[in-house]
Amino acid sequence: MTVHIRGDLAALQCTSDGERPVAAIRLDRNELPDGPLPHAVAAIRSAAEAVHRYPDPTAAALVDRIARHVGTTADRVTVGCGSANLCQHLVQATCDPDDEVVFGWPSFELYPAVARVVGARSRPVPTTAGHGLDLDGLLAAITRRTRLIFLCNPNNPTGTAVHRAELTRFLDNVPESVLVVLDEAYREFVTDSDVPDGAHLLQGRDNVAVLRTFSKAYGLAGMRIGYAIAAPEVITALRRVGVPFSVNSLAQRAAIASLDAGDELAARCRNIILERDDWVRPTLLAVGLEVPESHTNFLWLPLGQRTVPFRDHCLRHGVLVRGFAAAGVRVSIGEPQENDAFLAAAASFLRAPAPAAVARGDDNRDRGAVRRTDLPPGRAVANVAANAQHDKSEG
Repeated sequence: MTVHIRGDLAALQCTSDGERPVAAIRLDRNELPDGPLPHAVAAIRSAAEAVHRYPDPTAAALVDRIARHVGTTADRVTVGCGSANLCQHLVQATCDPDDEVVFGWPSFELYPAVARVVGARSRPVPTTAGHGLDLDGLLAAITRRTRLIFLCNPNNPTGTAVHRAELTRFLDNVPESVLVVLDEAYREFVTDSDVPDGAHLLQGRDNVAVLRTFSKAYGLAGMRIGYAIAAPEVITALRRVGVPFSVNSLAQRAAIASLDAGDELAARCRNIILERDDWVRPTLLAVGLEVPESHTNFLWLPLGQRTVPFRDHCLRHGVLVRGFAAAGVRVSIGEPQENDAFLAAAASFLRAPAPAAVARGDDNRDRGAVRRTDLPPGRAVANVAANAQHDKSEG
């Protein structure tokens, strides 16, 4: 082959998960188990009859709706083919070749990839011993060539979050010439009032942008749609580097309908949070695993050198989790039976039955309004313990 291909692209992985068992439980992609909101499904069906027409390239109706949702003006909002697409546009809009992009690590895996595609240099900063973003380390990593900082809050894959005072101090110390991108893909799962809404931090800061997505809490991962909030000059630059018609008409309509169904969204997020905090994390802690507090729809297991064996063990038990080599495993919160299957695999890996003290329904919290009414106390614990005893030969 004589066509010239950039040599530095060899360091990038192709976008593929590879072969996976069809029947496996997928807890590796942070997908919401509930699917799209009913209002979004109805909007998609209605919009399907007009897909022979090009979508609105400016997504004006959606941009206006997002602006009202976050309390800003339309000139401070733009949309893209997922917030991941907007990450790339932000680097393209701010970086020349050999400029630098700073981010915590581990964090969203796309950050170094989009930097390399543009020709910018990555400057990853390790997370703290508590698995949080090291804000002082990020500040120390800034050089005269730094153009952009990605700050994932809450952070993917560790689930940890930066609180208001420390984030405000950080933003106050970043040079005005450096754009700070607050990637808030999991904002809807945050219940801690001390974890700030990035949209509220934009006031008086033209060097801050906020990214959000409809892929997680809203259940529209397959529609590929996200949005950015920033100063008008940044938004204009993003629109200039974006590809026209990249956000299709079905996605635009589905996103508007999703924003109009706030109560339904809150209920489904509450389901995930209850399952995460009242069942999955306590059970993992009880069997001896370290699990940082999460502000997302997933949990982080910092397993170090045990990461790959644990991931492979779960796969043999029909559960897919996301492994980060020599760092840890990220596992999404799924349906109750999916979570139970994962907990069974985790317990058998450790050769330890789940403790009977941790059981669904032990507290008096009201689950009647959500989909957890079919969970008798102790049901899953018994299953986890039985499976752990059966699988003691593995691990």
